[in-house]
Amino acid sequence: MHVAIIGAGIAGMATALRLQARGVKTTLFEAHGQPGGCAGFFRRRGFSFDVGATTLVDFEAGGVGGELLESVGLGPIEGEPLPGYVAWLPDRRVVLHRDQAAWGRERLRAFGDDAAHRAFWALLDRLADVFWRASRAGVCLPLRGAADLARAASLLSPRDWPLARHLGRTMGDALRAAGLAGDRALRGLLGMLIEDTVHSSVERAPLINAALGVTIRGAGLTRAAGGMRGFFRALAARYRALGGALRVGCRVDRVEGREGAFTLVTQRGRFEADQIVSGLPAELSAAVGPPGVAEALAPHLAHNRGAEGGALVVFLGVPEREIAGQGFTHHQLLHDYEAPLGSGNNMFLSLSAPGDTESAPEGYRALMISTHCELGPWQGLAPADYAAARDAAGARLVELARRVYPELAARPLVYEVATPRTYERFTRRPRGAVGGFRLGLDNANQRAIPHDVGVPGFWLVGDTTWPGLGTVACVLGSRAVADRVCARARRALPAAGARLRREAPRGA
Repeated sequence: MHVAIIGAGIAGMATALRLQARGVKTTLFEAHGQPGGCAGFFRRRGFSFDVGATTLVDFEAGGVGGELLESVGLGPIEGEPLPGYVAWLPDRRVVLHRDQAAWGRERLRAFGDDAAHRAFWALLDRLADVFWRASRAGVCLPLRGAADLARAASLLSPRDWPLARHLGRTMGDALRAAGLAGDRALRGLLGMLIEDTVHSSVERAPLINAALGVTIRGAGLTRAAGGMRGFFRALAARYRALGGALRVGCRVDRVEGREGAFTLVTQRGRFEADQIVSGLPAELSAAVGPPGVAEALAPHLAHNRGAEGGALVVFLGVPEREIAGQGFTHHQLLHDYEAPLGSGNNMFLSLSAPGDTESAPEGYRALMISTHCELGPWQGLAPADYAAARDAAGARLVELARRVYPELAARPLVYEVATPRTYERFTRRPRGAVGGFRLGLDNANQRAIPHDVGVPGFWLVGDTTWPGLGTVACVLGSRAVADRVCARARRALPAAGARLRREAPRGA
């Protein structure tokens, strides 16, 4: 059996690695000149900059990412395990500790040590504990039948089943139930973390998804040595060592045929495959997929129209002296409780670790300043108007970041600004939308885009499908899809299935 994977972002790369480690012959197609996608990187004057994700979530032993590494025979990723980071609110600072005991004390100090706050945090902790365990065990949504329901139930103990009632609640509902809806500092922190992890808001975000997002520090954040460049170099090297074929600079224009006889039409010729996994955003999967995919995805795309968002990022290569004086390398800033989030009001600062010469030359550091933004204002601008808007956005982000680093960007070696247009150009994402759909009760979990849209042998994976955005979500999705590809092979292609049963996983 031969499986083609389209798109070498983290979801596509993880799926290809899993299949190759199980003895499935795979080819991974990437339109760009290197793997990574929206979790990728670029190099400039000796610096390596992350263009999207800057940290890996749950990549330690026992975690979702740790399971991936173990299953494909990779050791731990070299890098900086973050002890936490600092949230800069308009009127206070809060250290979001990785250590759960320290975080428990800090949140009560910062927001209030009373019965209401304690009960609220206890609920979030309980939801996070139960559903992190279910995620690590391989839960998959949306449920498509009795077998899926039975498996999901088996991953929760009977005492946890009542927590499923929270699937119909939002974070805003939980705050109101606790009597904390008017706590603007708490609401501000939650809004920052929710926008950063599920690209949603306090009122819209499903409570369970938001609880997982708010607690990601406890699952463990790591910045790889060399940033995402170092991470993807390790994944690509392992994939090739397992016999996988990585074709970069090879855009797939369309897929023809059917299961067992698919043809991928690319810039570099035609390739055959028995099954296809698309790691592209759902809109691009609809455009290039075989017959039936566009029709199956049309209702989902119509439903999610308007749920897309973009990003603004400033990439700085700066001398050490410009970022001195802070004990943490990562910071998140909120400047105004009353203003909408995004476009600088909620921004994330990710700094390369001291001594990480894979990320920056000696004596310098790589800093990424990122914030969410709407797509509309960046569409249809004349060149001069676009340049002016880009420059103004970059200057604003740097000025706001000087709250943390007062001398920032006085004499940078590198200063570049990315907008939705940048992402559209370099990642092919329609209108530059990144990070998947903004999650709400109407498009998450049981209502998410499934990996199987009903076209035999064709699968979707990535941030526009369940479970959504982020490195950990894409890795979790890759596990579900790899399992289904192999199961499908055993049912639909008996000869290939027999070989899969005989051949042990080649993870070591």
